[in-house]
Amino acid sequence: MADATDPLACGPGRFPDGNPAAVLRTALDALQAGRRPVLAIVVETMGSTYAACGTLALFGDAPRTGWISGGCVEPDIARAAAAAADSRTIEWLEIDTLDDEAMFSGSAQGCRGQQLLALLPLAALPGAEYAMQAWLGGACTLLMTLQMDGAVHLRLDGRAWSWTLRPGNAPERARQDWTLALPRAPKALILGAGPEMPALAPLLHSLGWRVMVCEHRARWREAAGTGFPILDLPPEDAVAAHPDTDVALVMHHGFEADRDALATLAGTPIPWIGLLGPERRRADLFKLLRAPEREALAGRLHSPVGLPGCGRGPEAIALSIAAQLQQWRGAQQRP
Repeated sequence: MADATDPLACGPGRFPDGNPAAVLRTALDALQAGRRPVLAIVVETMGSTYAACGTLALFGDAPRTGWISGGCVEPDIARAAAAAADSRTIEWLEIDTLDDEAMFSGSAQGCRGQQLLALLPLAALPGAEYAMQAWLGGACTLLMTLQMDGAVHLRLDGRAWSWTLRPGNAPERARQDWTLALPRAPKALILGAGPEMPALAPLLHSLGWRVMVCEHRARWREAAGTGFPILDLPPEDAVAAHPDTDVALVMHHGFEADRDALATLAGTPIPWIGLLGPERRRADLFKLLRAPEREALAGRLHSPVGLPGCGRGPEAIALSIAAQLQQWRGAQQRP
C-alpha cells in the first residue's frame, strides 16, 4: 500500500508500478466494440491507501480491469462510473476511511486514508484511443492533466488532445487541477528461450513488462509460448532493433551463444543484464571475453540472475528472475 502523511502531487515520474497497459488495452477493445468504458484514475491520496496516486482501473460496461482497493470500494466506484457513462460527465469520487467507523464498516478498505478519484467516460473523449495506442507502442510518457471544471488534456511525444466535459458532483477543494505521468512500460529483451521461457515471459507480461524474445533454435522457439514477439535474429541485430531495452537476459543454455550475447551486450548502454547459470559458468565465460568487454559489463551484470531461495526447476527459476526484475523496476521508480 502507498503510505504518505500529506496529499501527493501526481507529477511526472510519480506513476506507480503495475500494469496500466492491461487497463488501456481493455479500454481500447471496449471502445472498438461500441461499449462505454470509464477510466478511474487516483489523482490524490493521503494516509494509508491500497492504490498509489496515478493508479488506473477500468469500469463501466467494459470488463473490470485493475484495482483501486482490495475490492471493498469497487462497488461504490462502479456506481459512480455508471453515472459518468450515462451523463458523459467527469465524475469525482472521494473515498475516506480515516475514521474508526469507516475502518470497521463492512464496505471499508481497512486502510486509514483518503483518495480522490477522477472517473472519465472514454466514449465522451473522441480521439483518446489514439493517445492510448501511442502509449501502448512503448515510446514515450503520457501526460494527463485533469481539471475540476471538466477539462481533460493528454500529451505524448509532441502531440496533444483536449476535451471539456461537464463536471458532475465536483467536491469543494482548494486544488483544481492535477497532472499525472504515465511513463513507458519497461522492456525486457530475452536472449535465448530455454525451458524457463513458457513461465517467465507470460509472468513478466502480466506484470506490465514489454517482452521480446530472441531465439533462432526451432525447438525452443516452438516451446517458448505465444503472446509476445519471438525474434529469429543474432544478438547484435536484436539489440540494434530495440534500442529502448531496459533489461537484457542471457538464457541460451548454450555456452557459445551466451558468450556471443555477452560480447554484444558489453557494447550497449543497457543498464541491467542478467546471466543464467552458476558463478563458475560466469567465470568460464569471462575468460573468453576481451578485457574491455569484461570491464564494460562490470556493475551491470547480475549473475547468477534471480533471487536466491525460490526453489529449483524452470517455473521456480522464472519466478526468481521476475521477482528480481520487479525489485529493480521499483528502485527506478522511487523519486
